[in-house]
Amino acid sequence: MDFALLLNAFERTHRERGWPRQRLLHECLRAAIRSGQLAPGARLAATRVLAAELGLARNTVLYAYEQLASEGFVLPDRRGTVVAGSAGVPAVSPVGGAQDGLSRRARHLRGVAGQDVNAALVFPADAMGAFAPGVPALDEFPLAQWRRMLDRAWRALTPRQLNYGDPAGEPQLRLAIAEHLRAARGVVCDAGQVFITDGTQSSLDVCLRAFADQGDTLWIEHPGYGGALAAGRGAGLQVTGIAVDMDGIAPTDDDWHATPPRLIYTTPSHQYPTGSVLSPARRMALLERARAAGALIIEDDYDSEFRHGGPPLAAMQGLVADAPVVYLGTFSKTMFPALRLAFIVVPAALAGAFAQMQAQGAARGRVAEQLALAEFLRSGLFARHVRRMRRLYRQRRDALGEALLRHACGGAAIHGGTAGMHLALRFHDGAWDDLALSRRAAQDGIVALALSAHGTGEGAGWNGFLLGYAQVPAEHMDGLARRLGALLPA
Repeated sequence: MDFALLLNAFERTHRERGWPRQRLLHECLRAAIRSGQLAPGARLAATRVLAAELGLARNTVLYAYEQLASEGFVLPDRRGTVVAGSAGVPAVSPVGGAQDGLSRRARHLRGVAGQDVNAALVFPADAMGAFAPGVPALDEFPLAQWRRMLDRAWRALTPRQLNYGDPAGEPQLRLAIAEHLRAARGVVCDAGQVFITDGTQSSLDVCLRAFADQGDTLWIEHPGYGGALAAGRGAGLQVTGIAVDMDGIAPTDDDWHATPPRLIYTTPSHQYPTGSVLSPARRMALLERARAAGALIIEDDYDSEFRHGGPPLAAMQGLVADAPVVYLGTFSKTMFPALRLAFIVVPAALAGAFAQMQAQGAARGRVAEQLALAEFLRSGLFARHVRRMRRLYRQRRDALGEALLRHACGGAAIHGGTAGMHLALRFHDGAWDDLALSRRAAQDGIVALALSAHGTGEGAGWNGFLLGYAQVPAEHMDGLARRLGALLPA
C-alpha cells in the first residue's frame, strides 16, 4: 500500500468536503479499490500501522475496514485484511450460479461468520462423537418420559391453541422458566420478562436489533463465539474483540475510552471456547463499568448448569439491583438440540417495548413442545436430569483430562475444566498450526476444532484444540487422546 498516495488523497478530500475522518478514510480506500490502485488480493496494512502512518486513531481505521468488509470490498483472513474480487466485488465460488444473487452482506457473512471458523472442518449439524463441541449425551436423555409429556400436551390442546401462538411464548413455559431461573441461577425476573426463541442465535439476532442501532459498538470476546461475530456484522454493528484471559473477558481502560460499547456479549459461566470462568471481581467491575457507560451486557449462560468445581456461580443478572443485563439461555445443551427452544430475560424497564417489537415478527408455534417443557421443568425431571448429567460429564471430563495428560500434553496445557462440556487444549508452541492439525485430526475421524479460528479481533489469540467431551464415553478417552497426541509435533 502506498501510504503517501493514500495520505494525499485523504488530506485533499478532508479539505474539500470536511467529512468525519472515519468516512474520509473509508471513501479513500474504497476509491482506491474501485480504481484498481488496490488490486484484488492486495493485503491492507494492519490497522495499527496505517493509523500510525496517517496520524489517526486506530479506531478510525478499524471503522473504515469494517465498513469496507460490510460492503464486500475486503475480506478478513487469519493474517489480516485483503481486497476482494475484481471491481470491488468479492470473488464468487463457481459452484452454482445461484450464489451470484447474494447480497454483499450475505457474501461478506459467508466468509466472515466466526472469522471463517474452522472452514477446513465444516462438520454437519448432526455431528456426533469425539470431540464435536456443544452436543450433550443424547443417549442419556429420558426420552420415554419426554414422549409421555409431549403426548399429554398434544392431547390437551384446544382448537384455539392450534392457531398462531403468543409471540412471547406460551405463558406456562415463561412462568416455569422464571421460577427455575430464580431458584437455580439467582436470576431476578418474573414471567413478563421472559421471551421464548428457537435458539441462541435467534436470541442474539433479536437482541442486537432491539438494543442497538446500525454503527453502534458491540464488544465480543476474543477468542469467542463465531455466532456473535456473525450476528453483530449482520446487524451492521461495529464489532470489537476484547481479549480473554484466565478470568474471562478483560477490557482495559483504553477499551472503555477508545471504543465505548453499546452492547457487551460475554459467556461468563464457561467462556467459549477457552473455558475461562469470569471471576466474581471481574463480574462486578463489568457491571459497574457497563452501567456507567450506558451499555447493556448480553449474558449468554449457555452451559452454566454444568459446573464441576462446586455449585454453579450465580448469574450476573442477579448480582446487583436492576442490572444492565440481558440474560440468554438455551435447552439445547441441557436437553437436546432438536428441541429448538431457548429464552431471553429482558430487564423489567425494557420488557414492554421488547414485547411490542417481538409481536411484529417473532416465530409463533411449537405450542405442544412448550407446554411439555413447562411440565418437564415443574415436575422436577429437568433438575434431576441436569444433576445426573453433571455427574456424568464430570466423569468424562476427568477421563479426557487424564488421557490428554498421558498422550497429548508434551507441548500443550489443558484449560476450562471447572465447568461446561468442553476442554481447551492450548499449545505452548505458537509455531504449531492448529488449523493444519485440525485437518489431520478430521482425516483420522476426530473433530478437534482449531482455537485460532475462533479469533474475533486482532492479535494472536489462542492456538490449540477445542474438545467437546459430553457425548464421548469415558472408556473411549484414552484411545482417542492417544490418536490425537500422535498428530502433534514431537
